[in-house]
Amino acid sequence: MKVLIIGSGGREHAIAWKVAQNPQVEKIYCAPGNGGIGQVAECVPIGAMEFDKLAAFAKEREIDLTIVGMDDPLVGGVVDVFEKEGLRVFGPRKNAAILEGSKAFSKDLMKKYNIPTAAYENFDNPEEAIAYLKEKAEFPIVLKADGLALGKGVLICNTLEEAEEGVKTIMLDKKFGSAGNTLVIEEFMTGREVSVLSFVDGKTIKTMTSAQDHKRAKDGDQGLNTGGMGTFSPSPFYTKEIDEFCQKNIYQPTVDAMAAEGREFKGIIFFGLMLTEKGPKVLEYNARFGDPEAQVVIPRMKNDMVEVCQACIDGTLDQINLEFEDNAAVCVVLASDGYPVSYEKGFPIEGLESFEGKEGYYVFHAGTALKDGKIVTNGGRVLGVTAKGATLKEARKNAYAATEWIRFENKYMRHDIGKAIDEA
Repeated sequence: MKVLIIGSGGREHAIAWKVAQNPQVEKIYCAPGNGGIGQVAECVPIGAMEFDKLAAFAKEREIDLTIVGMDDPLVGGVVDVFEKEGLRVFGPRKNAAILEGSKAFSKDLMKKYNIPTAAYENFDNPEEAIAYLKEKAEFPIVLKADGLALGKGVLICNTLEEAEEGVKTIMLDKKFGSAGNTLVIEEFMTGREVSVLSFVDGKTIKTMTSAQDHKRAKDGDQGLNTGGMGTFSPSPFYTKEIDEFCQKNIYQPTVDAMAAEGREFKGIIFFGLMLTEKGPKVLEYNARFGDPEAQVVIPRMKNDMVEVCQACIDGTLDQINLEFEDNAAVCVVLASDGYPVSYEKGFPIEGLESFEGKEGYYVFHAGTALKDGKIVTNGGRVLGVTAKGATLKEARKNAYAATEWIRFENKYMRHDIGKAIDEA
């Protein structure tokens, strides 16, 4: 088999690493890939949004399966382009990827099908949004840019002044571009956040092990929102009772709702949940593996990735028994100091060889490049250092120990990833 993976981050590195374990896979390509992915796949200099070039490459190289890692190409319709060319591709079509592509769409879907979520209103007009905030809002309140904004288009506002400034930032200054054409104003929910990823074949849904991301840049959940500074799996707060509630009231109803809307969903649905006092509610949907959630969920997955992706495409997921190891994993992101605002790149990375042959330790590349035969920093989030352990505490200890094996000039990380474990 030949497999193509579309994307360039830590998530795609984790997918490529897993795909490489299938004995039938003789060749993996990744477009555009990164410095670390190049160790398990051949990186191809085609951008993730160059759909026609990607499809032409897949035909020319006789690719048997393409796995789309990133959100932008999915929302843009890369799957439709591949299917039209008769190519096998794993991921939702454009009309289903809207589940992530438009927060207004997903909120309306949840309202229509009684899927538990925060109360909200959608606005296309900034004056109307501000009038609503003045007359009806309770603070704190959440403002969300409707479209894709690299996980950063969400503002939590504690006062009317902050909220008015937020409307200006999203809708008038267009800080997140066209993602801010529509604004979702949502009630602020409190509770534990949990991420649950799932495989879906249009009708059947099989959930993976739970995880929890850390979005803020600094220790103690301070600083700006990032794409994710680290994660752990499983979440000790995601109990059997919560799982049963979600399977019945959230997971299957979402798949059925999409089918009823004529938007059959095949691929990955990522459920971002808030465990509130009134029960679990949906914070957001994503239409692909989370990043860095993939880096703790995939290493714990017992099944073969290619086999499960094929079952989703063929509508035979009900025949798969999805299994995960009875252990834990923690991922700590090593970033460039100054991320997510401004940072220098191009620094050589030392110590990567320390991970070779070490069972239960992984380093997934996010923002790296190969320059003159050396791996150098090439982004805000540089590496995801993941370690497994029998317990979450052990996995956390192992992951932080492994972060010491790596050196580069402006290395930055949070020191409290998984601290919530102590309160479980």
